[in-house]
Amino acid sequence: MCSARSPRGDRPIGRRLPMLDDQRQASEAEARARPADSRTGTGDRDAPDRDVLDLGGSKTARKPGSEDEDPSAQTDGKGDGGAAQDDDGDDEAEDGQRRPNIVRRHPFAVLLGGLAVIALGVGIFFYWLLYMHPYENTDDAFVDARSISIQPKVGGYLVDVPVTDNQHVEAGQILFQIYQRDYQIALDQAKAQVEADQAAIKNIDAQIQAQNANIDVSKAQVATAEAALKFAQEDAARYKDLAERGSGSIQQSQSATSTLQQRQASVQSANASVVAAQKQIGSLEAQKASTQAQLARDTAQVEQAELNLGYTTIRSVQSGRVVRLTGGIGQLAQAGQTLATFVPDDIWVTANFKETQINDMRPGQPVALAIDAYPARKIHGTVASVQPGSGTAFSLLPAQNATGNYVKVTQRIPVKIVVKDWPKDVAIGPGMSVVPTVTVR
Repeated sequence: MCSARSPRGDRPIGRRLPMLDDQRQASEAEARARPADSRTGTGDRDAPDRDVLDLGGSKTARKPGSEDEDPSAQTDGKGDGGAAQDDDGDDEAEDGQRRPNIVRRHPFAVLLGGLAVIALGVGIFFYWLLYMHPYENTDDAFVDARSISIQPKVGGYLVDVPVTDNQHVEAGQILFQIYQRDYQIALDQAKAQVEADQAAIKNIDAQIQAQNANIDVSKAQVATAEAALKFAQEDAARYKDLAERGSGSIQQSQSATSTLQQRQASVQSANASVVAAQKQIGSLEAQKASTQAQLARDTAQVEQAELNLGYTTIRSVQSGRVVRLTGGIGQLAQAGQTLATFVPDDIWVTANFKETQINDMRPGQPVALAIDAYPARKIHGTVASVQPGSGTAFSLLPAQNATGNYVKVTQRIPVKIVVKDWPKDVAIGPGMSVVPTVTVR
């Protein structure tokens, strides 16, 4: 673009292109010399070669040699406007030749910029290789534990609650105490029944011993009766022989025969007494067996009463924390009613990694854990196991992909992470968010 000129047309007022001071002075010197050249004919020789707007001599552009052109105006225009255009064109050409590109003007800056870009790329690569490629992490991870509900096995009024909310307890420590008087009475009754059964068994044993003595007496009576029977048989045979020979009377023979029959009956009676005594022994043995069974039942009742009495004292079976405490002194606790929730000290981390992240994940790999609640804590653990299936496969309502339209969704695989040394000075429990980073490569 041409520059504005002074009314005399001998020097430019200003240009749009910025120039250094030496370049501006050289341009002004050339501009002073060009009007003289135009008067000597230089402008006339260059005019036919240009077809540009004559902003210095006329407002309307005309082609050289037109008929309606005023020779004086044409001459003036060539001398003034043509010189201005030549001035601007020469300045632009000289500026273009004197101003090199940015690489030649600032080679060191361009070199440093290129090196910086290369260094940045190398740094990003090594950062990915050292801090991203060997690891797999996820924010879908939580502290987990097998929390249990503390429920009494027997009912009764609570007379003592020696624990409070979120208190840490050791194994065997008392948590709740139920009123024991009712269960102590039941235990005493069961023990009394056992003692009665034991006394009945002793009585039956004594009867059996007495019956054995009766059996011995009956057997002795049998022997006596048999001896008397033998004598009666010999006496009856003797009197019968005398009666047949006429030496004895018939009356004596008949008396001896009657005595023989009595002795035979006595032997039979004695044998029957022995049998009866033996049968009585069997009856006593049956009574003894029944009493022994009753004793065993009553003994079991004693043990049950002792257990019920022990159930009135509720103790912790392992170390942990008592949370959500609802039982209080004076409350009537029913069997199976939840009085508190117990969180054991045995806790771990369940991390739900994407199925695309477990390709290189194996048990025993080290894990760095960051807990959201305690970001300054550095906890280290190991991978314990990887669940053989996605979380949705074991949910209450597993997905049925065989029905309806199927949209593939990346599944989550639960991974169990164990920690040997949890911090002791802070509270860590189920549900707290954790960000695990597993070294898999």
